[in-house]
Amino acid sequence: MTELVLRPLADAFMQVGVYVAVMVAFFGWLRWRHGDRVTDGLTRHPRLGPLVGALLGVSPGCGGAIVLMPLYARRKVSFGTVVAALTATMGDSSWVVLAWNPGFALRLHLLLFAVGLVTGYVVDALGIDPARAAARPRLRERAGQALATAGAPTGVGTGAAGSGAVAAAVSALPGSARRGRRAGLLDGLRRRDPAAAFWGLTTPAFAVSVPVVFQLVDPGVLTRALGGVDPYLALGVLGTLIALVIFLAGSGRLADDTLETAQPASLRATLRHSAHEASFVTVWVAVAYLGWQLFSTTTGFDGSELALAGLLGVLVGAGIGLIPGCAVQIVFTGLFISGGLPLPTLVANAISQDGDALIPLAALRRRSAALATVITTVPAAAVGAALLVLL
Repeated sequence: MTELVLRPLADAFMQVGVYVAVMVAFFGWLRWRHGDRVTDGLTRHPRLGPLVGALLGVSPGCGGAIVLMPLYARRKVSFGTVVAALTATMGDSSWVVLAWNPGFALRLHLLLFAVGLVTGYVVDALGIDPARAAARPRLRERAGQALATAGAPTGVGTGAAGSGAVAAAVSALPGSARRGRRAGLLDGLRRRDPAAAFWGLTTPAFAVSVPVVFQLVDPGVLTRALGGVDPYLALGVLGTLIALVIFLAGSGRLADDTLETAQPASLRATLRHSAHEASFVTVWVAVAYLGWQLFSTTTGFDGSELALAGLLGVLVGAGIGLIPGCAVQIVFTGLFISGGLPLPTLVANAISQDGDALIPLAALRRRSAALATVITTVPAAAVGAALLVLL
């Protein structure tokens, strides 16, 4: 039971979660103090767009890429800048590799930056920009809609009365009471602000994790000193459980990443969002670790067979990168760390995935988002295939 379930849960927090929390808080503090300077400089020097886009994208997490999306919607940056950021970003998966192996993470992020930089400038050189191409037809369409609306009768059921009737009908549907109780429970969790408990636990967990993970001390020595209690296991399992509470309090949203959280207004907001993002990563890493442990233990499959997948594995990694958000990508990266995936497959996925940044772009410019995520799969497959030849 301990090795099968509790150990993977503890490893998720002690090997990944605590380091993610520290790094997310640090980068969040940088965005809080200096974020506006970067974006202001970008709008003053548009030719540097793909360069700055790749720099923002390659920064750990999704915040750097997210801040570019409203700038593109307002035509302040080029489409190549957006593509550079989406190609360079590894989303919240970057926290996983950083916590696992900083040296490997640095080399991987340098590769992502280079691929994003080249891809962004190529897109701008080819003049690709779906928002610009669709601007004139969209203006004509809006003008026609405005004329039609001016002569149209008022729809039935609109307005405050109609909305109230609809709300009453919905509340009477079966299951509404259960949803109401669930919403009340989540509201109670939010009011108690479990982020404070997260940071209170992260401090001692980090102090225990560093000497144990980097093999500076024998874990048995700590266990004997505490009367038989394994601090690594106890703090790790408790940390993952607290992360799960925060995850549920946020309704499992994509790390609560929005334009507002990417540009926090205060240090308190920075720490709160850092706890949410670190918890989001921890939960999905725990899913990957626990799932892989159960799967490998019950089947005896160690993942080495996947290395023979070759080009198919690269295409699978690039294809999974098309899925918006970070949850699936975090699990995918966790499988690589567990030994379940070959390197070219991970690289293809890292280049192809767009993290949470694709979601606000899709809300602002659907065609641009669809084209951008397709474009990022091209260098993903190419670089992944090249690694198959070189390695």
